Order: sequence, then C-alpha cells, then structure tokens
Amino acid sequence: MLLNELLATNRKPKTKYLTNVGIAVLASFLITVGAKLSVPFYPVPMTMQTFAIIGLGLVLGPKLAVSAVLLYLAQGAFGMPVFSGTPEKGIGIAYMVGPTGGYLFGFILAAGLAGTLAQRGWEKSVVTAFIAAVLSSAIIYVPGLLWLGAIVGWDKPVLAFGMYPFLLADLLKAGLAAMFFPAMWKFISREDA
Repeated sequence: MLLNELLATNRKPKTKYLTNVGIAVLASFLITVGAKLSVPFYPVPMTMQTFAIIGLGLVLGPKLAVSAVLLYLAQGAFGMPVFSGTPEKGIGIAYMVGPTGGYLFGFILAAGLAGTLAQRGWEKSVVTAFIAAVLSSAIIYVPGLLWLGAIVGWDKPVLAFGMYPFLLADLLKAGLAAMFFPAMWKFISREDA
C-alpha cells in the first residue's frame, strides 16, 4: 500500500487534498535537500537528488511524486535556489534552460515511472525495487542527453560528459533505494498490524 493511500484512508476529500498538498510541499523540500547534499564520489561528486525523487515515486505513487517534482521545478523557475549548484551556477529559468535542463525534465519521468512501478508492487521486494530504481534513473538520461547534445553540440562526446561519469553513482543510489524502501514498507506494515 502506498503512503498516500495510507494517509487517505477514512479522510474527507478536502482533508485528503490538503494532506496531499502538504506532502507534496514537504517532498519538494526533500528533493532540495537531496540536491544540496553532495557526497564525494568517483569520478564526480554525487548528489542525493535522484535518490529522493525515485524514493518519493516508490513511496508516494505517480501522482503525488510527480506533483512534488513539478512543485520543486516551479520553485526553481521562480528563482529559489533549489537546484544543485545554485545560486552559484545561476537560478530560475536561466538555470533550467542550461545544459542540465533536460535532466530536470527527466525527473518528472523518473518520479512517474517509479510511482507507477510502485503501484504495481515493485517497491516491496529488494530485487524489484532495484530494477524500478535503475529504470527510473535510466529514463532521466533520455531527455537529459538529448537536451545536452542540443546545447553543447553533437560533435562533442555527449555521453562522456552527461552519462558515463554518473552511472556508478546511479547504480549505488538504486541499490540504496532497493534496500531502504522495502525495509521501510516492512516497518510500516508492522506498525499497522
């Protein structure tokens, strides 16, 4: 059972709506914390932003997770320094249309895919949660690399700049998500019993 289903049980529609808005706001702040948290890693430092986004998808389901990511992106568009490297690397729309803009759009896809797979029960097993996290991480690269190639030019080694340095970190984050979220569901299930 997804978290939003747990919270929605026996609630009036207005209360459910306000609860979901509150969860989306808190989740968007969690994404910001993940973006600002930089862990030394090889070959590039690793942020926990994608871990937060995929984890939210696994916990909240597609609608609420995508809502949280859209709220996060809206905060960034309005100039709040929510993205990794902001405000040093710019803020607002100018940052969003830069080289990493496609990855930001990919976050929406990742939250939606992770949430959809969670609705189908993939978040309850370590193996399926790992597969869901890997697939959700991989989908971020599609718009990310297309956008990066359009910005820097296809004559540049786009994969070498925009994917290869991040693969090991993404696999590690997928493994962490696969261990953390099924364990969390077991704990929640015990608390409900």
